[in-house]
Amino acid sequence: QVQLVESGGGLVQAGGSLRLSCAASGRTFSIYTMGWFRQAPGKEREFVAAISWSGGSTNYADSVKGRFTISRDNAKNTVYLQMNSLKPEDTAVYYCTQGKGPYSQYVGRDGMAYWGKGTLVTVSS
Repeated sequence: QVQLVESGGGLVQAGGSLRLSCAASGRTFSIYTMGWFRQAPGKEREFVAAISWSGGSTNYADSVKGRFTISRDNAKNTVYLQMNSLKPEDTAVYYCTQGKGPYSQYVGRDGMAYWGKGTLVTVSS
């Protein structure tokens, strides 16, 4: 079965950086879109970033554009989220997700099939 395991979360001061990783197993990683969502306390889960199977296409939420970068290493079955210039409002549990169909681009949350358990990012002011 598909497993997505996030790591790299933690406590950081505002303005700092973190890099999240998500190790995937159970399917051929290189042919599926990967993404990151986040959920802050008392709020709904929201889209953060996504990357197509080839890595040639990326999407970002407006709130993180210019600060976050998604990337993937298909040889390591891992997707990353580099987060710079962190703000207190970035505090949330960050979830890794994998797309439903192969060889596709990100088309929205409904196009994602599998989810990790999340990693907590806390940004202090």
